[in-house]
Amino acid sequence: MEIRVLRYFLAIAREGSITGAANSLHVTQPTLSRQIKDLEDELGQKLFTRGIHNMTLTVEGMILRKRAEEIISMVDKTEAEFNSMEESVGGDIYIGGGETDAIRLIADIAKELRNIYPNIHYHLYSGNAADVTKRLDKGLLDFGILIQPTDISKYDYLNIPAKDTWGIIMRKDSPLAEKKSIKKEDLLDVPLICSRQAISKEQSKNDFAKWFGKDFDKLDIVTTFNLIYNAAIMVDAGIGYAITIDKIANISENSNLCFRPLEPKLDSGLNIIWKKYQIFSSAAELFLERLHHDFD
Repeated sequence: MEIRVLRYFLAIAREGSITGAANSLHVTQPTLSRQIKDLEDELGQKLFTRGIHNMTLTVEGMILRKRAEEIISMVDKTEAEFNSMEESVGGDIYIGGGETDAIRLIADIAKELRNIYPNIHYHLYSGNAADVTKRLDKGLLDFGILIQPTDISKYDYLNIPAKDTWGIIMRKDSPLAEKKSIKKEDLLDVPLICSRQAISKEQSKNDFAKWFGKDFDKLDIVTTFNLIYNAAIMVDAGIGYAITIDKIANISENSNLCFRPLEPKLDSGLNIIWKKYQIFSSAAELFLERLHHDFD
């Protein structure tokens, strides 16, 4: 299985047709068709359902797409690391994390390094703790930013000098918007939009579940989300109230939304983590040194 052919496969999956993929790759359609047919023969599986004007992935094709994306990402990252060795200091740094205002502290460090070393480039990946640690373990990320509580026992880490405050995003014209803070009893009879982390059944790993206590299972959770941008749209549409952290949704004067903190107050700490015994690129090594300087 060749890397080049995997790139062909992903292009067809993305474009939805041989014609579109051939145009984007600057190869002929017969060449592309033959390579994909050979790939299917090699794997012994049909990867696409072929229509008159389009191609859609089979179940087996969807599995290969996920694996191919990981493989190509790792190949690109490895090539970039070796290419950066030819420069004095440069290369790519891959950082994953959930949505948090604490990314501003990471951005400050990134900016400082870029001012000194303009050949350093950053790649950000958004996801929950499970997504981030999975990609970190596979070597697709250099660093992960996690909101506590999360098991970080198998990683090296630094505490980020910031905390996230939990609360509720709601429409400004909603009844709860008249309150300065939100108590447990306020949430029992309203539709809720929750992050995956907020509805985890493992209360030992879930600050919100511990805060809410024994009536947690009585909550009316109508929607779950990974990114607050999408959840805020649901709130604005009147679907429910979003349980999230402060300073990551648009609650400006021109917005229809507002934020109210929980009472009693609930804060979560944050860590930036990396694999133990990780061998970093020169750029990532500099970034880590700066993290120690600012956060230790």
